[in-house]
Amino acid sequence: MRSIFAATLFAAVAIAPLFSAPGPFAGGVAHAQAVPPAAAPGAPQSEGIKVVLLGTGVGPPVNLQQYGASTVIEAGGQRLLFDCGRGATLRLAQAGIPIGSISRIFLTHLHSDHVIQLPDLLLVGWAVGHRAVPLTVWGPAGTRDMMDHLLQAFAFDIHMRRDVDEHFPAAGITVTSHDIQQEGVVFSENGLTVTAFLVDHGVVEPAFGYRVDYRGRSVVLSGDTRFSENLIRRARGVDVLIHEVIDPEMLRSRPDRPSAAVVDAIIAHHTTPEQAGTVFRRVAPRLAVYSHAPDTARVLAQTRTTYSGPLQGAEDLLTIRIGDEVQVEHDPMHAPAAVRSPTTP
Repeated sequence: MRSIFAATLFAAVAIAPLFSAPGPFAGGVAHAQAVPPAAAPGAPQSEGIKVVLLGTGVGPPVNLQQYGASTVIEAGGQRLLFDCGRGATLRLAQAGIPIGSISRIFLTHLHSDHVIQLPDLLLVGWAVGHRAVPLTVWGPAGTRDMMDHLLQAFAFDIHMRRDVDEHFPAAGITVTSHDIQQEGVVFSENGLTVTAFLVDHGVVEPAFGYRVDYRGRSVVLSGDTRFSENLIRRARGVDVLIHEVIDPEMLRSRPDRPSAAVVDAIIAHHTTPEQAGTVFRRVAPRLAVYSHAPDTARVLAQTRTTYSGPLQGAEDLLTIRIGDEVQVEHDPMHAPAAVRSPTTP
């Protein structure tokens, strides 16, 4: 069985169960074993893939524990950002990733909770982060219009800082946008490829998931979707599958008390824990990870009714290193007192 390790930023331990669920898919017990901490990365030049879950929160509500959906993937000397939800620039700073180093962004869809931090990344990455190359953005139809209008909205600030006051380089505040027209490879450079594929987010269409491949290593991000056969096809053979999930009970008890009709509509556009478990079981990744997901034991327990493999709950600033082994590193400010580990059969 392939090994998966969990680690804090200061120490690492072998897999230990988050909990044991009853029934035929119960998680088994593993024994703790100390291993050396992972080396602090410099410029991303490793042979594998590094993933940082900047924000793992769900939807528009403000959540101070889980910021908006946003994920950094590093491989082959490249640094890519997938979605740019609330707090993405704050989490970049906390993760020690220079904001100006982000110049390539891939959007799964244009719901506000996936794009709302784009103005900050655009402007601060240029004015303070010293980005001197265009910001390149891929996304569904409407992406180009959205980015063009952002430049219009901040035209005064851009003019002042580019032409009058600081004279920051003009290239750094230009945007190259791509409306993805169909499934397929949308980015390929130095052995790193990004493939866009359609997912099913109900009436929100098109919506994309992405698969990132580099030297035999791979990660898939579902974006927002309900149960998707196309995602299962695209994700087969992947090392790490990062998937959304919804908790219907939590949704019904939200402080704003959405109506039953609204609750039903939201659930119909997303994936339940039991359905996500079925996706994980059929894909059989080396590690299944939740993002755009509630960070609750209930979600994990419900997932365990249909899936028995390695599973990691949603957690901001979680780092995953994909190589011969899949290593999971918890940020000490966001992991609970008892460090959570991927649960294994």
